[in-house]
Amino acid sequence: MKQLRIRTLAGLFVVAGVLSWAGARLWNSVGTLPSVPLAAPIVLAVIAVVLLATALSLRARLRAQRERRPGAKGVEPMMAARALVFGQASALVAALVAGMYGGTGAFLLEQLDIPARRDQAIYAGFSVVAGVAVIAAAIFLERVCKLPEDDDTEGTAPAA
Repeated sequence: MKQLRIRTLAGLFVVAGVLSWAGARLWNSVGTLPSVPLAAPIVLAVIAVVLLATALSLRARLRAQRERRPGAKGVEPMMAARALVFGQASALVAALVAGMYGGTGAFLLEQLDIPARRDQAIYAGFSVVAGVAVIAAAIFLERVCKLPEDDDTEGTAPAA
C-alpha cells in the first residue's frame, strides 16, 4: 500500500479551494450563496478523534506485542489494513472538503461586516482546521501501521 503524500493532499486542498472560491463568487453574483453548515467542523472533528483513537490503540497493542508482555493482545493484519485504508480515504476526503470550505471562507472574508456572513466564515475556518486535524491523524495512523523495514536485505543481491 502506498503512503499518503503531503504534496498530493496539498494539491487537492489548493485545487478545491480555488474552485470553491470561484464557484462562491459566481454563485453569489447569480443568487444567494449556500450556507456553511455548523455540522461540518463537528463531523470532521469526530473523524479526527476516531482516527487518533484508532492510531493510539494500535500503537499500544503493537508496542505490547513487540515487548512480549504477558496477555498482550495482537493486531490482526486485516484490521490494521482496514484502519489504514479508512485513514487514507479520510485524509483525501478531508483535503477536498477543507479546500472547499477554505475557498468559501476566503470569499466570505470580503463580507465580514454582515453578521450572517461572519458566522459562515467562522464555520468555514473551523472546518479547515478540523480537516487539517483529520489529515494529521491519518498520517499518524499511517506511521503507526508502517511495517519496520528489513535493513539486512537492502542493497544485497539475491543468492543464486
